[in-house]
Amino acid sequence: MIAGDLERLIQLLARLPGLGPRSARRAVLHLMKKREALMLPLADAMARAADSIAICSNCGNLDTSDPCGICRDPKRDPKLLCVVEEVADLWALERSGAFKGGYHVLGGTLSAIDGRGPDQLNLARLIERVRRGQDATPSGSDDAGTAETARIEEVVLALSATVDGQTTAHYIAERMADSGVRLSRLAHGVPVGGELDYLDDGTLNAAMKARRPA
Repeated sequence: MIAGDLERLIQLLARLPGLGPRSARRAVLHLMKKREALMLPLADAMARAADSIAICSNCGNLDTSDPCGICRDPKRDPKLLCVVEEVADLWALERSGAFKGGYHVLGGTLSAIDGRGPDQLNLARLIERVRRGQDATPSGSDDAGTAETARIEEVVLALSATVDGQTTAHYIAERMADSGVRLSRLAHGVPVGGELDYLDDGTLNAAMKARRPA
């Protein structure tokens, strides 16, 4: 029999993505063996994060301040806005260093199977940000606004190449059809270092359609 507190801990860990009851039990046993070096610091870090981390009211990122550090960074290009599904996608793009504009986290994708419609996503805030940007003073003028109110010229739809991801991208494109903002999507195709023999048919098909001059 497992003690009540340990069982409760196992049950909570088993709810995490990628963990089931068996993996949660192994994790708890490891934490108990490393009580001083791992378990107590982890508990302290989780308590601090629960008190200090908040969702950015502007873009949906996680940070200790609201607006978050990215939204407040004057070095970011306010004319560019990248739409992602989850905060993890934002972090992945930041690690790559490939994008220097602002972000907008939807909190998922449209999904009829899961019963997730536009009202369950951060879509209304996205439309509001784009519309407010269009009403702002054109960037480059003497009284151009801050990054929060600067005119948005391009929205990058960095959504998954899944049915739900593409459905969401299509919905956003329809909502912004008359906004005057340029819409773009991430290219899909052969990954860097990828070998053709190991790629699926969908990836090869997308790569062939998106081919460019050599």
